[in-house]
Amino acid sequence: MPELPDITVYVEALETRIVGQTVERFRLASPFLLRTVVPPVSTIQGKRVTRVSRLGKRIVLELEPGELFLVLHLMIAGRLHWKPPGAKLIAKIGLAAFDFPNGTLVLTEASKKKRAALHLVQGAAALRALDPGGIDVLTATPETVGTLLRTENHTLKRALTDPTLFDGIGNAYSDEILYRARLSPLKLTRRLSDEEVARLHTAAGETLREWIERLRAESGEQFPEKVTAFRPEMAVHGRYGLPCPACGTAIQRIVYAENEANYCPTCQTGGRLLADRALSRLLGADWPKTLDELEQRRLANRKPQIG
Repeated sequence: MPELPDITVYVEALETRIVGQTVERFRLASPFLLRTVVPPVSTIQGKRVTRVSRLGKRIVLELEPGELFLVLHLMIAGRLHWKPPGAKLIAKIGLAAFDFPNGTLVLTEASKKKRAALHLVQGAAALRALDPGGIDVLTATPETVGTLLRTENHTLKRALTDPTLFDGIGNAYSDEILYRARLSPLKLTRRLSDEEVARLHTAAGETLREWIERLRAESGEQFPEKVTAFRPEMAVHGRYGLPCPACGTAIQRIVYAENEANYCPTCQTGGRLLADRALSRLLGADWPKTLDELEQRRLANRKPQIG
């Protein structure tokens, strides 16, 4: 799912291309994309885009004469593409197209589960209703972050990815933030010391700013086309089994539902292996608790060499 760094770069690329431009035509290939009926989406045709902004993981296009907002949530597999004027929608994955005089903004979703959503709302109050309410960690103080984390007792992984708590952080960047902060994804928020909160706050700001700059440099003047949650430069996310860039320990993961938490046992959990509840119940005493136990299990399971 595109997260804060990806959405920031999308917004900047759209600002240079469509602010001041008029929506000449809107083409909708999938009726399931549009989640509102009032005002009718046909009203955007002939309207000029006055502003592009970010609302959590959503992209907001403000249209004249004011307080008319198109709100796009890309979800997991939604992506934006900037094409020449009048470009055709891509078969099967093309959901919608916004035609401007200078080009066409195409929305695709490369997944059988169509989850991307488009809302057209009138008025600031209607726009606020779509805001999950999480704080922007790039502008928040360590004290604000600590107070928010301790309001309820959740794992850090869950807290960071909760859009009602933190703005724009998802599965990928939460892994990277926790790795940089040297904190376990299963650490409970009410057990955080002030020093750990300060480390988390610093790590979040550094990680998100660093990736915004990386993605800006990658795109340059071009429209961002390589939007993905899995990047080889990442330290832990999507790197299960690969060596930690700091200590060389194999990266481990916890898989749950459609998400996963990736972490370095040496750097983040004191050498302890983490297990989700379902896996722990299934394996019971057979679940290896440490890296040494895991290595012993691997050695015992190796087939003897013949020859």
